[in-house]
Amino acid sequence: MQDGVGTFWDMLAVRIVFAAVCAAAGFHFQPFNLPRYLGALAGFLFATSVILFELRLRSASLRRLIGAAAGSILGILGAYLTSLILDHTTIPDSTRSFFSLAIFLVMAYIGLILGANKGDMLNLQALGGLFGSERSTRHSVKLLDTSVIIDGRVADIADALFLDGTIIIPQFVLRELQLVADSADPLKRQRGRRGLEVLQRIQKMPHLEVQIAEDDFPQIADVDLKLIELAKRYSAKVVTNDFNLNKVATLQGIEIMNVNLLANALKPVVLPGEVMRVFILREGKEYNQGVAYLDDGTMVVVDGARKMINKTVDITVTSVHQTTAGKMIFGRYDERGEHAPRAAASAEPHPGTRSGEGGGERPPRPLHPESGRS
Repeated sequence: MQDGVGTFWDMLAVRIVFAAVCAAAGFHFQPFNLPRYLGALAGFLFATSVILFELRLRSASLRRLIGAAAGSILGILGAYLTSLILDHTTIPDSTRSFFSLAIFLVMAYIGLILGANKGDMLNLQALGGLFGSERSTRHSVKLLDTSVIIDGRVADIADALFLDGTIIIPQFVLRELQLVADSADPLKRQRGRRGLEVLQRIQKMPHLEVQIAEDDFPQIADVDLKLIELAKRYSAKVVTNDFNLNKVATLQGIEIMNVNLLANALKPVVLPGEVMRVFILREGKEYNQGVAYLDDGTMVVVDGARKMINKTVDITVTSVHQTTAGKMIFGRYDERGEHAPRAAASAEPHPGTRSGEGGGERPPRPLHPESGRS
């Protein structure tokens, strides 16, 4: 803790000295023939912009930094070769200088941006451990499927910090989501718009880095297969709730994060013999069965509860079955159990009964059925 505080103050001192030196240089050299005080201000603003850029770079991974550096160098090299070609043309010097500067800026900028975006694909371990201290983020890259975006629960999972790292949204998934949002069917249109709102919510989360992947596979028509190929390219996990995509991707060695499996894992554990209170919603398929649902959507099949539809009853759990679609709970409704409290209440002594010698309540003597005498 003390080392961290010491490092903070050391870095702050270095930044203050850097800003003072830049301001002094601007005050002394007066760039652009500015007055001395404006030169000092220009130097201070320059130092501030450099410090802000340095703070932004501190959050970037080593892969991105290497990719950005390599991309900018290649861009500058391409601009230099282009300027050599322009030197052998008959273009006027002023125009040629403008084109050379423009090409230099464009190539350097494009190389920097593309190199930074593709830097996560670098394999630093192939360099013989030179960058072994850099924490690998290969398994923190995740791809979102269209179905899980429309489902919406992934935003709640990310908001609860169970989802971190880099989130990649493929461009072909966005196109499919846009088609759903523009559908003529009102239900599909509502689902598509909800998916777009979910993406906006995820983009605003500070602990996530959301990227839009422009990679596409024109030779593949199916979106699920494109998603699998993109996951292979980025060595990423696929976040989905599509059962078929889960099976196909698993067969091809892709790691899957299934939202449905997470939801099933978080459901409360119910053991046979426990008593639970449920609301009977409808009748079941078998004779004298009722069906209820828990708050998390778990189906509860209750024997003997057909007459208790639209009522809340206490049931006894008999068994719990795990299926591919989720968990099902089977229970039994005992009608006698409902009447037990009433029977107990009717067995209580009436205030007018007589007490025996032992202090207990003595019930009235029954009448003879024929004579009516006591």
